[in-house]
Amino acid sequence: MKRTRVFLASLGRRTVNFPNSTPPMGILCLAAYLRSRLDLDLLLMDQRVENASMESVVRRAADFGADVVGLSVMTPFASMLGPLTQSLRAALPEAFIVVGGPHVSAFEAGALAGNVADAAVTGEGECALEQVILARQEGADLGGIPGLLWRNPRRVRAPGLHPPQDGGDAITLNPGATPIVEEIDALPFPAYDLLDVSKYWVLPPMAHLAPHKYLSLFSSRGCPCKCIYCHRVFGKRFRASSPERLVAEIEHYAKVFGVTDIEFLDDIFNFDPKRVFAICDLIAKRNLKLRINFPNAVRTDALTEEVVDALVGAGLYHSAFALESGSPRMQKFMGKHLNIDKFLQGVRWATDRGVFAHGFTMLGFPTETEDDMQATLDVACNSRLHTATFFTVIPFPNTELYAYVAKHTPDKLKGVDYDDSEYTGVRINLSVVPDEVLFGYQRAGWRRFYLNPARIARIVRDYPNPWFLPYFMPMFTIRATKRLFAKG
Repeated sequence: MKRTRVFLASLGRRTVNFPNSTPPMGILCLAAYLRSRLDLDLLLMDQRVENASMESVVRRAADFGADVVGLSVMTPFASMLGPLTQSLRAALPEAFIVVGGPHVSAFEAGALAGNVADAAVTGEGECALEQVILARQEGADLGGIPGLLWRNPRRVRAPGLHPPQDGGDAITLNPGATPIVEEIDALPFPAYDLLDVSKYWVLPPMAHLAPHKYLSLFSSRGCPCKCIYCHRVFGKRFRASSPERLVAEIEHYAKVFGVTDIEFLDDIFNFDPKRVFAICDLIAKRNLKLRINFPNAVRTDALTEEVVDALVGAGLYHSAFALESGSPRMQKFMGKHLNIDKFLQGVRWATDRGVFAHGFTMLGFPTETEDDMQATLDVACNSRLHTATFFTVIPFPNTELYAYVAKHTPDKLKGVDYDDSEYTGVRINLSVVPDEVLFGYQRAGWRRFYLNPARIARIVRDYPNPWFLPYFMPMFTIRATKRLFAKG
């Protein structure tokens, strides 16, 4: 029997505002899992690191002769799906096209609107995609795959899901939840051997750092916090690899690929302090001289001085710290319940030990007032953070925030442009203040934070590669001028 050929592509393009790139963990984990379970041929493509055209993606899949095409996409690049799947269908008329990634987890059935993909997988994709491929190999129906969204040629559909306006097949949502991997230790290492990892070493990574020899990994999946704005890709239950399994993976990357840095993409790496200590102890015992980076942030108010010491001893040199709001009232509203005093203390512990600290803030939550916004600016600007971003709150579908807005102020959802590939042009205001006030505070945050001579001096002094700072000047200039001079 012919071996099934599976082509997996992570979609996206680099831009002036976001010149960064990071390994596509979604398709790397999928590929590793599939080849450990099935006899098939695999080809991977990261459109973003190559900055490849859609035509290049189609050509790569067609030349490979793909039987199954899997497309992983984040919402800012989901507008590609229409023309891309049309071109893939023309080039590979018999191929089965399935989409996944954060966009599908947010939009669910809507992710199949405006394109000709055959199916969509929400949440974790390993188990579901395996079942899709097996069903295709055996000529079986797709109706038995829990949680799968697919175009049903028999036009049988679940309640509430309607045929697309283009007259295509009805979208069926199978009953049950998308299956997940319960034991993280059972997963094989991501399939980095199927990509040219050196391409990531000549571009800035997710964090605004100089290019370096690094690889990314997830040491855990899921986050028990109940932030109303957050995604549900990995669910709310924390599942982690054992310290032994994790350090073995890190050691593998060091030996096989010669990396000098490890980038953790966990939602909440420091959820279990005992696990953190065990990981750091094993890194020391195995004499792994690697630098560690947390671009997705750590839960800062859960840090202790001992945990920070352990992480720094293991190689931590850069981390993001997610404040979101400096208002205790908004912390309660958003469900994060961050202890702001402990947040500030955690940042101080890290920066006192030489860690370069980047902060995340968000302005424009429902019910947010000027006092709340001022509190966020005060906390961020008076903190020991080296750099920070002041994002506009965006309500993504399938979040509690979206449900709240849909219930209380549905008209505001009409202003969301989910196709904005840089998130910088999104003009939505969920707060109770006028637009000019919200965006005025946002501009003031950028001004006050960065036009601080002491902070500028600290950035230059503490940035891991000061010689590389001019590279980011165009990006920072564009962001700053948009906020400083654009009309609110």
